[in-house]
Amino acid sequence: MNFSADDHRYMARALQLAERGLYTTDPNPRVGCVLVRDNAIVGEGWHERAGEPHAEIHALKVAGDAARGSTAYVTLEPCCHQGRTPPCSDALIKAGVSRVVVAMRDPHSQVDGGGISQLQAAGISVDSGLMEAQAFQLNPGFIRRMQRGRPWVRLKLAMSLDGRTAMASGESQWITGAAARQDVQHWRARSSAILTGVGTVLADDPSMTVRLEQTERQPLRVIVDTNLSTPPGAKILQQPGQTVIMTCSEDEAAREELQEAGVVVTAVPQDGHNNVDLSAVLDQLGEMEINELHVESGATLGGSLIQTGLVDELIIYMAPTLLGDAARGLFHLPGLENMADRIQLQIKDIRAVGEDWRITAVLAKS
Repeated sequence: MNFSADDHRYMARALQLAERGLYTTDPNPRVGCVLVRDNAIVGEGWHERAGEPHAEIHALKVAGDAARGSTAYVTLEPCCHQGRTPPCSDALIKAGVSRVVVAMRDPHSQVDGGGISQLQAAGISVDSGLMEAQAFQLNPGFIRRMQRGRPWVRLKLAMSLDGRTAMASGESQWITGAAARQDVQHWRARSSAILTGVGTVLADDPSMTVRLEQTERQPLRVIVDTNLSTPPGAKILQQPGQTVIMTCSEDEAAREELQEAGVVVTAVPQDGHNNVDLSAVLDQLGEMEINELHVESGATLGGSLIQTGLVDELIIYMAPTLLGDAARGLFHLPGLENMADRIQLQIKDIRAVGEDWRITAVLAKS
């Protein structure tokens, strides 16, 4: 399909609208819709919160009678099933829309082409695939969960120019500047859950919360804790929202003490080294409707996620400082002895954030 310049312009606007729901739609996808008639926008909207009307419904309400004969630009295939809200495909048909341009199909098992088929059966022209890559970037977690039953795993790291994360003593505040630390808050805010390891809890006693003025919700906090070593008085357990500990420990006394502190303690299988099976953690989080998982951890957990191939994206903040040979490294990656064993990354983006640099990378495909 050859899309026109106007098609691109209006879909770009729909994507802008969808991004307004970046922090609020979870566990639903972020979706935008623009209605165009006689080369003028007559209605637009975006999905704001789960359980509330979808983007198409907001746009149709704004357009009113002007929706008849219009073209709808939607960043995700209109739903065709009854969930917490009625099907958007029905609403578009009833409104008399003549054409629908879809950025990408909805991988949800109850949609996945069904919305497009229903629109076409009603005589509406449907074109799909316009700016699909940009639409994916809005909803990597929702798409991953629908396709594989697991969240999108984003690992955040901060390091010096020589790849160090803390001094040998453990001192690490602050490697990066205020602008980078503020930027991290936005990554946390868009996530469904923030995951860390018990080692980080014991060493740093972090809160793992979102500290933005516009924050409407706190992501679920998840601690990977093989032996249930998390102190009941840890700061992370005292914050608004819910904390879940994933463990393979059978220590009932420790479990009861943590549950009394308001923590949900969830059993997961062991891996081959008597640690928590990280694949099982992701499976359980998928069942809990976690879309994007933001990981802030030490070298051991981060290295394990990398070596087991469970990381989808790395966000690395690099500060213009040198911490020296004795300082702590970025990852614990045992077994890498030859160049053939090296783990290769593909850098997707590099940009300045204050005095630091933010590198976005993915694991290179073998």
